[in-house]
Amino acid sequence: MDEKDWLILQTVYKERNITKAAEQLYISQPSLTYRIQQLEQELGVKILSRRKRGVDFTQEGEYLVQYANSMLQQMNEMKDYLANLDGKIKGTLRLGVSQTYARYKLPTILAKFITEYPEVEIKLKSGFSYEVIQMINKEEANIGIVRDAYDWKGSKILLNKEKIYLVSKDKIDIDQLPNLTRIDYNTDLSLKNTIDAWWKESFDHPPKNTMEVDLIDTCREMVLNGLGYSFLPEICLKGCNNLYTYELYLHNENLVRNTWLIFHKQSLDLSVVKAFVEFIEKEKA
Repeated sequence: MDEKDWLILQTVYKERNITKAAEQLYISQPSLTYRIQQLEQELGVKILSRRKRGVDFTQEGEYLVQYANSMLQQMNEMKDYLANLDGKIKGTLRLGVSQTYARYKLPTILAKFITEYPEVEIKLKSGFSYEVIQMINKEEANIGIVRDAYDWKGSKILLNKEKIYLVSKDKIDIDQLPNLTRIDYNTDLSLKNTIDAWWKESFDHPPKNTMEVDLIDTCREMVLNGLGYSFLPEICLKGCNNLYTYELYLHNENLVRNTWLIFHKQSLDLSVVKAFVEFIEKEKA
């Protein structure tokens, strides 16, 4: 087995589908199938169990995936060490970032970081916060930036707190919210739970949900055009001076969202990770 085989196992495990894994690896499906069959013959074990719409891993296959993840991690550490023997910070930084933070905050941060460390290559994936945490746990990313840390047990740094506002195009009577059109959007469960908790504390009737969109930007544009009200975090309201915003309180405290930088402590052994963490701490100071 070599690095290519480790990557094959890791990708098939992630996709649970040979065709999709082949697309991710930029190889043909027959070539991928043939290589897995070769591995099974070389190792004398069955790696995959095929089902109608994908594949499952056998017990031996699960072990090989863990081995592949470990070897790829060691390979990355070795490459990082060799790349930085001359004292310069260079190598690959793998980031997993909340999609909202990636949209509104990250570009400026990365531009400054790359200016300071031009020999660092950034590999970035965005998603919901729970997906980012999964990326870190699966070692698909070195560092995560999440909107809520959930039950994260590793190292974390609070980047900022922001308020969650009730927003509308026109001035509204909050007591009348159950009778007004509410616009929802696809977001993390933690934010939904926070908003639901506020609603249940404030009203005995359910909201009048007539619109649901996939993106927070789409929701904001709907509100800007007077199509209803919504609950939006402060991060996406910059420049929207023509909206009415109402602060919300739950148990006499402002509704807020925290943004966290998360990572496993051992990731600091990688110089690019340590450099990024120190850069972020300096930026927020």
